Amino acid sequence: MRSKLSTILHMQMINQSNAQKWEMVTGTKSVILDESQDLSLENIEKSFEKIQVELEKFGLSTNQSKVYMFLGKYGTKTASEINQALKIPRTETYHILSTLQSKGIVSAMFGHPVKFTAIEITNAMTQIINSEKQKIRKLENQKTSLIKLWKTVPVGNNEENIEEKFQMLQGENQINSKINEMTNTQKEILIIGNEKDFADFYHTNILDNIEKLKKFRILTTSTKINYVYENINKENVKVLPEQITDNLCYIIKDNEVLFYLKNNSKKESTAMWTNSSAMNYSKKLLFEELWEKSKEMKK
Repeated sequence: MRSKLSTILHMQMINQSNAQKWEMVTGTKSVILDESQDLSLENIEKSFEKIQVELEKFGLSTNQSKVYMFLGKYGTKTASEINQALKIPRTETYHILSTLQSKGIVSAMFGHPVKFTAIEITNAMTQIINSEKQKIRKLENQKTSLIKLWKTVPVGNNEENIEEKFQMLQGENQINSKINEMTNTQKEILIIGNEKDFADFYHTNILDNIEKLKKFRILTTSTKINYVYENINKENVKVLPEQITDNLCYIIKDNEVLFYLKNNSKKESTAMWTNSSAMNYSKKLLFEELWEKSKEMKK
């Protein structure tokens, strides 16, 4: 079913187009829509779905994205008009508008009733990014004082007790952060992955960290993306046999292992980190067996 927002905006664009054609006839000054622009409802729907996905990456919920898009493309509106057009519950509409105002991407206009308008998209996204940067700087400043405070609390038991545990990692930011932590080491790192996995690593600083390591070995399922390995010692890279599945992707460091949970139906990447000795042993065993069966990468 097509969204209410897409239908409303499509009708608005049709009305604008008709008005502009009338202005051409009467000689009134106006901006004419590009005739080559495809204004079909289907294409508008796809565009708004893509915009919504991108806005969610900036921390907006689905309904927050809809409200921002509605105001941004349909103009200044009251809470009641937003509520009626988008079919969002009245109380939730007010809460969303309050949140968007606190994010600095929607502003309120004095009057009765109060009207709301969206901040221009470039300024709105810049505002969100700057806000997140300020949060990070604040956390960095608080880190030192928190560590000092932590050390003032006496430890009840000085005996080091290593417990086996695991951690679920959701999304590229969490996963890449954990991988960077693991690759910041003097111990040997073992990595296995397919072409796409290493292409993803290439666009982060993960491979930069690996290049600095004294000891590492990489197993990959393809050599089509040679640029990924351009600064890596090819003696440390081998190509897996063709019959090996592309679903394997994990990283081993000493007693730690991080492995991806492959599921094409999920939008975000998911991985699990663990220091389980049994899991670590089995993954190492598999890696060593595959290493022996794999071919050296051509220089």
